[in-house]
Parts: sequence; C-alpha cells; structure tokens
Amino acid sequence: MELIGGCYEQIVFGFAVRPAENWAVVPDFTHHAHSASLSAVAVNDRYVVTGSRDETIQIYDMKKRVEHGALLQHNGTISSLEFHGRTHLLSGAEDGLICIWNTKNWECLKSIKAHKGHVTSLSVHPSGKLALSVGTDKTLRTWNLVEGKSAFVKNLKQNAHLVKWSPSGESYVVVAANKVDIYQLATASVSGTIVTEKRVSSVRFITDCILAIAGDEEFVRFFDCESQECLCEFKAHENRIKDIYSFKREDLQILVTASSDGYIKMWSLDVDKFKTSPSLLSEVNTKARLTCLAVWLKSNLEIEQTSDEVKASSSQVSEEPLIKKICRTDSGKTAERDGQEASEKRKSTNVQQNVQQKKKKILQRLK
Repeated sequence: MELIGGCYEQIVFGFAVRPAENWAVVPDFTHHAHSASLSAVAVNDRYVVTGSRDETIQIYDMKKRVEHGALLQHNGTISSLEFHGRTHLLSGAEDGLICIWNTKNWECLKSIKAHKGHVTSLSVHPSGKLALSVGTDKTLRTWNLVEGKSAFVKNLKQNAHLVKWSPSGESYVVVAANKVDIYQLATASVSGTIVTEKRVSSVRFITDCILAIAGDEEFVRFFDCESQECLCEFKAHENRIKDIYSFKREDLQILVTASSDGYIKMWSLDVDKFKTSPSLLSEVNTKARLTCLAVWLKSNLEIEQTSDEVKASSSQVSEEPLIKKICRTDSGKTAERDGQEASEKRKSTNVQQNVQQKKKKILQRLK
C-alpha cells in the first residue's frame, strides 16, 4: 500500500507502507505533477489520478509505475475526483461540469453541465447507478448515471462543499460550513444534523453508523449517525486537518489523516470501542502544505510480487518525473503510445504542443 498526498507546492508524494515491518513508512516517489496546487486525488487498484488548479487531471499507472497521461476536458479547478471500481472515473470542477470517464481507454463518455456555479463535491453510490453532487448554486443534485441525466434537485439554504455516501448506500451526508446533515435515501430527507465548532474539511464513514469528521482544527471526532452523539475525539495533529481517509486491512480498521503541519499519520481504530482514542501506527513528515490524501491499495496480483521487487520499488525516492506514456486530447483520444509508427509519433508531437499551449494560457490566467 502507498500513502498518496498532494500539496500546495504542486507535488504528489508516494510513501510505501510496510505493515510487516511495524508499519514503517518509506519514501517511494515525488513527482512535480502540476503547474498549480493540487486540489483532489482519487485511487482504484490500478490508477492514481490527481486534479489541480491548473485545470488538468493527471493519471498514474501504479502497476507499471509510469505517468499515464492527462485529461483536459475541464476549464476550471478540479474540485472532486472519484472512481467507481475499475471501470469509471467521475470528475467535477469549477466550470460546473461533471465528466464521466471510461478507464479502459480514458474516453470522456459524458460531460454534464451539473451546476450553474462550481461543482464543489460529488459522490458515487456503491451500486454505480447514482451519484450526488453539490455546488455553489445552493443545490444538491441526484444523477441517474445509467441515463446520464438529472434525477432530482434539492434546494439548500446555503452552499454545500462536501457530499458523501455511506458504505451501504442507504444514507449520505451533506456538509455546509460547520453543519453536517444526515439524509436517508429511502425518504430523501434529513434524519439528523451534526454541528461542529469549526468548518468541516473532510468526512469519512467508518461504518454505516459511525462518521469521522475533521475540520479547521487539530481534532478528529467520531459521531453516531443515529443519535448524532460524539463518541470520541482525539488530537491528531498540531495544525488544522485537511483530509482524512479510511480503509480496512484484514482485521484492522485504519484511519489516515493529513494536516497543514505536513504530517500524514496512520491510526488503528477499534470498531467495537469507538469511545477509546485510536492508537498511532506510523507517521511521516512530508515538509509540505498538504491539501488532499488517498491510500492506494495493491490488488491481489500486486501483493504476490517478490520481496525483492518491493524493496527495489520503495527503497529510494525517485527524483525524475514518472515516464510519460500517453497524452490525451480534450476528447480523450490517445495521442502517444509506445511502439507507434512514425506517423503516429508526428501526431503525438502536435498534441503535446497543444497541451503546452493550454498550460501556458492557464498559467497566464493564474498570474
């Protein structure tokens, strides 16, 4: 497994985690991924994708350990990225668009004008048939992904900046400033509200009933979704927490936190005793201002690789950028590929020039 962190300094970090070695965390790679600060990151068992204020989505093939290309459909800061399994990626941005991507050939299957303002967050239902999005037009929208159409629109009293489905898909939360509304899918109505002292920056369902909340402070809190009771709180960092991530490995429930203090920390949770503070497994100081976080988990095939390969891939930090294998146009078509004939290589050169021209325009606007 690898901890993936993005930061204001335009860099994506990769840290290999070795559970068999007392959860040791070692640097694996650093990559100057974008020409502006990173704003979102998402993973599945093959790819890591990052979004940025430079309006691009960068793709990394973690199996081949190469940069896989860029997606250039959006014209605004990438605000949200989420995979559905191995087949699709959804992206939302400040241009108000939600794009649905086929991860086999990275074609943009559908581009939806989702909100009149920015798309601030999106979340895909576990079934892959529905998605939720919130934006700066004070609406919560439900999308039928089978037909690529809006299914329901709910007006909100204020702009929401986070939305998240529960693991079962029977409930979801909508976050606006320091207020977390818990909705039930069956009724599409609010069943409870959690109010925190500070603005909420990240939420994660640990179970269907337990919600982890972090905000513009040093603490992480666990809430019971049914009673809205705070079960436990603990000080995780010395500065505000930017993002949290959770996953299960064998019998362990792991919580990962990233903070403006530069640290990424891993915590072990006791799901039977949430009133007990988590225990720290490991930590790493990135020495950067972190903005987003994910954990890439190897597939069963990857886990079977030899220990020598593991050591070779994680023993040192790669100072060189990941090898660029594929660059894609706005429509998602392949522009460069190993082993192409000379005519295809000439086409790829033209596409790369177009990419560079777009990046220059973006940089001029950012300045």
